[in-house]
Amino acid sequence: MRKFDTKIQHLKYKVLREVARQAWNDTLLQNVLDIPKIIVPGKVPTMRCCVYKERAILAERVKMAMGGDQENSNVIQVIDIACDECPAAGYEITDSCRGCLAHRCEDVCKRGAISFDHNHVAHIDKSKCVECGQCAKVCPYFAIVNRKRPCQIACKVKAIKINDENSACIDNDKCTNCGACVYQCPFGAITDKSYILNVIDLLKKCNKESGFKLYAVVAPSISSQFTYAKLGQVITGLKKLGFHAVVEAALGADMVAMKESKEIAEKGFLTSSCCPAFVKYVKTAFPDLLPHVSTNLSPMATIAKYIKETEENAKIVFIGPCTAKKAEAQLESVRPYIDSVLTFEELQALFDSRDLEITELEEDVLDNASYYGRIFARSGGLSDAAAQGIKEQNIDFELKPVTCNGIEECRTALMKKSKNVLDGNFIEGMACVGGCIGGAGCLTHGVKDKAEIDKYGKEALEKTIADAISVLK
Repeated sequence: MRKFDTKIQHLKYKVLREVARQAWNDTLLQNVLDIPKIIVPGKVPTMRCCVYKERAILAERVKMAMGGDQENSNVIQVIDIACDECPAAGYEITDSCRGCLAHRCEDVCKRGAISFDHNHVAHIDKSKCVECGQCAKVCPYFAIVNRKRPCQIACKVKAIKINDENSACIDNDKCTNCGACVYQCPFGAITDKSYILNVIDLLKKCNKESGFKLYAVVAPSISSQFTYAKLGQVITGLKKLGFHAVVEAALGADMVAMKESKEIAEKGFLTSSCCPAFVKYVKTAFPDLLPHVSTNLSPMATIAKYIKETEENAKIVFIGPCTAKKAEAQLESVRPYIDSVLTFEELQALFDSRDLEITELEEDVLDNASYYGRIFARSGGLSDAAAQGIKEQNIDFELKPVTCNGIEECRTALMKKSKNVLDGNFIEGMACVGGCIGGAGCLTHGVKDKAEIDKYGKEALEKTIADAISVLK
């Protein structure tokens, strides 16, 4: 029974599971130093050069599972000791260099970074190279290559640099916390802070009749996760953990769709506000377009706000595929409504820390939202829901959505809008390719089929947005 895509995910899960298990038993502080030995009990290394380095890295992973570096506000952080196996980044001369006489690479380099040895083989002076890539373009033997690291390739907002110690370094001002680098790093040297201990603390307190009810708000992309079990069993599992109730974030999406469709018609142009990584990107890269971002809270925050305003002493944990939601939950506008955030990876660790075999549980029902709220999980779903909202409210407005599937498409659309050449009046920005179903906190990243989400949407009892939100009045 395979629960994860990669061995790195499985390693991360094992650390989270053990930290959670110790926390449930109130033995974490006493045993925290022993967790690396529990995970790697023998003297033979399984992943690194020696068992001592392996355990040293695991100790850093334990720290991340316990909340990470508290002085670093960014959700995505680098484990420096684990980031030492990638080759030096940048342009390099390979052994394909023939020592030709043309020296086109030297002629095109405006920084004088290329020189030749006694065999006429080219060399690059890294202190002068600005990585423009012109030399690689003119080399007739394709002997000059750009050895970009996987994390740098994954980061489409160019927030990752290489420091003097040859480790990856994250520019927090540029980072959108999307987590693409987390999933793509082959050594797991970049990871996201976990708040699993906060969630366990909440579960313990609500179980002790502390006077509050703990709600789990689950993202609609949950339908494409936990593929080894049935969705109803996952819902039962959440209640077995101690959650009072499980609510769909898709109901918040229904609420947002109705409000956002009105706002688009009133303003004439709008960008979505549902994806926190996209909103952060607008703030950092296109600040002049910030007034055009929807004023609506995300579906997560919208439904959480409703629950807290209607249920006395409610506390809320959001569970989804998105690492950026952890950062969103820290925003002043959202903090009052969200008490903690878990990814699907962390939820799996939480289940197993309590030895909950969800495949053996009975099925519960999850049916709070409409088809349109549920399809927010995939690229294009928000635009479809906004069009439906306009239709259901009889608004006289022609929606011309620009669906952006991934941050590169977002950049293109925002650039066109900044130059007033965009053919559209609504930008649906999704930082992850595929939408939320491509989020870094997914258990499986191969399940990105739009049809899976549409199928889940069609299973909703409420077929219109108005029907879904009518219960809230």
